[in-house]
Amino acid sequence: MPANTSAYDFHALDIHGKKVMLKKYAGRVLLIVNTASSCGFTPQYKGLQALHEKYETQGLVVLGFPCNQFGAQESGNEEEIASFCEMNFGVSFPLMGKVDVNGDDATPLFKWLSEEAPGLLGSKAIKWNFTKFLVGRDGQVIKRYAPQDTPQSLVKDIEAALA
Repeated sequence: MPANTSAYDFHALDIHGKKVMLKKYAGRVLLIVNTASSCGFTPQYKGLQALHEKYETQGLVVLGFPCNQFGAQESGNEEEIASFCEMNFGVSFPLMGKVDVNGDDATPLFKWLSEEAPGLLGSKAIKWNFTKFLVGRDGQVIKRYAPQDTPQSLVKDIEAALA
């Protein structure tokens, strides 16, 4: 099997269990985020939604991947997660099904993202919820952002990727 060479080579299950081929987003800029509903960073959903609303027509796609690997902060099922995000933050960007982002059961997309853009000191592991990956129109990772990097702090990089 050939190695995955771009984000568009992967697929995921959406929050409703439907398979989504990421190649459907080819030519767009992706902001891929591992999310959680009971985390100190959960209010970032509001900022992610704001980015989605501001830049969607220019080609940005925010993709949220709920993950329960950090402090069991995403314990709900997909239906509960979708409802929580919509009710509390008006989330309308695509949410995927729950995934693991580290370890043997990590989804292939996050394994690839972590390889392509290691974290602090070259660490491949994702350290916490709301780690963000910016992917260019060519499907290549531009940059990895730490959980404490707010969505608003990514605007300059997003605008450069969209230009």
